[in-house]
Formats: sequence, C-alpha cells, structure tokens
Amino acid sequence: HPCPPDELPADGAARPERIAERADERRALRAAVGRLPGNCRRLLGAMLAAHDPTYREIAGELGISQGSLGPTRSRCLGCLRRMLAAEVVAPDAGGMER
Repeated sequence: HPCPPDELPADGAARPERIAERADERRALRAAVGRLPGNCRRLLGAMLAAHDPTYREIAGELGISQGSLGPTRSRCLGCLRRMLAAEVVAPDAGGMER
C-alpha cells in the first residue's frame, strides 16, 4: 500500500528508484576504479572500503606516507575523471574513429 503523502521523503532520497540509482552509481564507480592503473586503483579502492578507513590506515595499508595521500588522491581522481569523461563521450561518437 502506498505511503500517505506526509510520510514520503521530501527530497526523494529514500524512494526505491533513487536507491536503485545510487546502487548502480556505486557499481559503476567501483568498476571504473578497477580499470585505473595500479597505484590509483589501490588508493581509491582503499578509500572506498566499506569500513571507511582513516588516512593513517590507508597510508599504512599502501606503504606510503600519510602526507602524500592527498596529492596522490587528487591525481588519481583527475585520472578517473578523464577516464569517465572519455567513456561518456565515446558512445555518442557512434563508434566512429576520432
């Protein structure tokens, strides 16, 4: 039975469609991270860990200094951003070479 209007979430965050979209987004993000070069894959994979590790824990796991995590993370996110942008643009090209 449907929820009465006053019980519906105001922002739609808990609606089943949004929950499914978020799950799809998380799967796509994890898949993209898995395609990154080794160091970035390890770093971003560790940052996405379910137990929400601290920078200290991640640095220890990866064997790098805690101070280098921020700059490395920034470079890796840039790489991920470029990779995802290329994947979004490529299907629109209709399979044609650029």
